[in-house]
Amino acid sequence: MGRTLTEKILEDHLVDGDIETGEEVGIEVDQTIAHDLTGTMAWLQFEALGLDEVQVEVAGQHCDHQTYQPDYKVSDDHRFLRSAAGTYGAYFARPGTGILHQVHKENFTAPGKTLLGADSHTPTAGGLGCLGIGTGGLDVATAMGGAPYYLDVPEIVNVRLEGELPEWSTAKDVILELLRRYSVKFGVGKVFEYTGPGVETLSAHERTVITNMGTELGATTSIFPSDERTKEFFERLGRPADYVELVPDEDADYDEEIVVDLSDLEPLISCPSMPDNVVPVREVAGTETDQVLVGSCTNGAYEDILPVAKMLRDREVAKQTEMIVAPGSKQASEMLARNGLTAELMAAGVNISEATCGACIGAGHVPASDSVSVRTFNRNFEGRSGMEDDAVYLCSPEVAAATALTGEITDPRDLADELDGLEAPGFEYPERYIGASESDIIMPDEAVDDGLVKGPNIDEVPLKDPLGSDLDGPALLKMPDNITTDHVIPATQEVSVYRSNVPKLSEFTLKRVDETFASRAADADGGFLVAGENYGQGSSREHAALCPMYLGIHAVFAQSFARIHKSNLINFGLLPLTIDQETYDRIDQGDDIEIVDDAVTAVESGQETFTIRVNDDWEAEAHLDANERERELLAAGGKLPHTRQQFGDAVDEEA
Repeated sequence: MGRTLTEKILEDHLVDGDIETGEEVGIEVDQTIAHDLTGTMAWLQFEALGLDEVQVEVAGQHCDHQTYQPDYKVSDDHRFLRSAAGTYGAYFARPGTGILHQVHKENFTAPGKTLLGADSHTPTAGGLGCLGIGTGGLDVATAMGGAPYYLDVPEIVNVRLEGELPEWSTAKDVILELLRRYSVKFGVGKVFEYTGPGVETLSAHERTVITNMGTELGATTSIFPSDERTKEFFERLGRPADYVELVPDEDADYDEEIVVDLSDLEPLISCPSMPDNVVPVREVAGTETDQVLVGSCTNGAYEDILPVAKMLRDREVAKQTEMIVAPGSKQASEMLARNGLTAELMAAGVNISEATCGACIGAGHVPASDSVSVRTFNRNFEGRSGMEDDAVYLCSPEVAAATALTGEITDPRDLADELDGLEAPGFEYPERYIGASESDIIMPDEAVDDGLVKGPNIDEVPLKDPLGSDLDGPALLKMPDNITTDHVIPATQEVSVYRSNVPKLSEFTLKRVDETFASRAADADGGFLVAGENYGQGSSREHAALCPMYLGIHAVFAQSFARIHKSNLINFGLLPLTIDQETYDRIDQGDDIEIVDDAVTAVESGQETFTIRVNDDWEAEAHLDANERERELLAAGGKLPHTRQQFGDAVDEEA
């Protein structure tokens, strides 16, 4: 039986285990990336490991989330990140260079490579045939030190594309269609591998739009073959040597197949407040819109903004609507300017923003109260925009432009019928890419710092003690389904300035759910969190596990966990225990919970079922789905103390 594309890359990088679905394997990591909200802690953790230099081919450190530097704490973080990159041999992209996924795609992503990123949208690289996986910063730190990355071999889903996109339908509609059919939980434990005749009709860039937002399906990653369309992209980038052909075998065996006929797709839109709440644009057409944003790591490339510029040429944005275009990289900004498109967008009434993630995380362009914001972003979780009661819609750049012109959600096909001369812009590559950010990326041999530079807000990494035998305490907070990492630790400006200061950051833990949680947790002598389905979906931010650990949380009882967050909980020594619906319904906030079993013995022995006693009144079962390696991490108090111990043992043996 032939091999899938995913299996080929895993086998080429395999250092531990066997490629069998559901089995854990360790793979070699070629490249890593982190940004300014995840990188500070990753480098502090790397420092704590006591290593002298990164061991991967490329370690990229980007400053893209807080480029406006609204506080000295942010500027201190950026200076620290530059010094860490210079000290340990990483590439440093200065603030304003662009969003890490776009900048890495322009400069480093290559077919057949493994890329580990401290950001959940690292699968963007899959559009170029690279196996990109999002994870927590601690996993990135250990990978930079040369350690394998461990994951359960996912199910591989064959997404067979047929036909060709009609006018006004885009790559964004492909992934929105999958979200419409399935859900934000459907892809957990799966890789989406795209095949079929429709693949060759999509450019390499369009493929990265699809793989970027595959994260919203809950997938481990998504990937396209590396073919002639990929080759064309690398040639236009000026990186032809990085291209290699990489396709699945014709007789590859998949766990599941999904068929999408591109010819049947129409413009779609995700309605508030979940990416899978997708309907045809015409179903919500006419909704008055106060704000339109084009950008993000999903749709912020030059190729995404060009159609918008074409549609707005010699036209004006509706007076009641504010439109912002935030290019995904300085390269895209420069190309727009050199081609005269920036001036045309400005003439149409568009506000041109710096290349940044800011608005996507609620750190800029926050919507007004009781307003509608239409965005080309990838997430519209309630409150993520920086406004708690927001109404954010997600769509393609073409739908966004049509909406900006009319001031209400508009299907561009209908607008084309009304306006003379409005033609479908289609997809268009530049003849070649220019201004590829070289001046803004400090290479390892150009380092300007020879030691770490830490401002007063940068604190040490907190370490958890080894797992205790007796775990008991109150159910400090009970939460519903689909609690995101934005709920646990928001990425808004007032919170994110403390990303390198865990004691202060922890004060914001779960504040969006219960303002009293952090103070109650700090006063308690340990305790538990209780949640419904899909706990921890969304961004990879490990602070959503690190801060509860710092506040003394022993374990999280949930009906199910999002993949990255479950890994982060284990990495920081918190037990991720699953419970059934009946147990979830019976537990009330404030109940006293005791894990009856000796926790250390149970974890180390491989015990899967734990008995919990509630209020000394009734008992139920909770389950730990963890392999031997993960159980070692839990017993040690997390991955950092465990890894430090391993390094210490290795040093002792050498001595």
